[in-house]
Amino acid sequence: MSDTSDPHSRIDALEIRIAYQDQALDDLNQTVLAQWKQIDSLTRQIANLIDRVKEAEEKVGAPPRTEPPPPHY
Repeated sequence: MSDTSDPHSRIDALEIRIAYQDQALDDLNQTVLAQWKQIDSLTRQIANLIDRVKEAEEKVGAPPRTEPPPPHY
């Protein structure tokens, strides 16, 4: 916006800023969507691992963590 007295150049400058802001919003939306998919996948993997650990403990017959933690904890 070098020439602020000309309304046409001001409108052009505003349109350019809006275009860049629209692109930035689209980029941020894509990033959030990708992160959401990754979080959802990791959440499912953790739930699956918890189930597998519980099944393994049941097969072995180990009691579920009744032993106190070591003193250095």
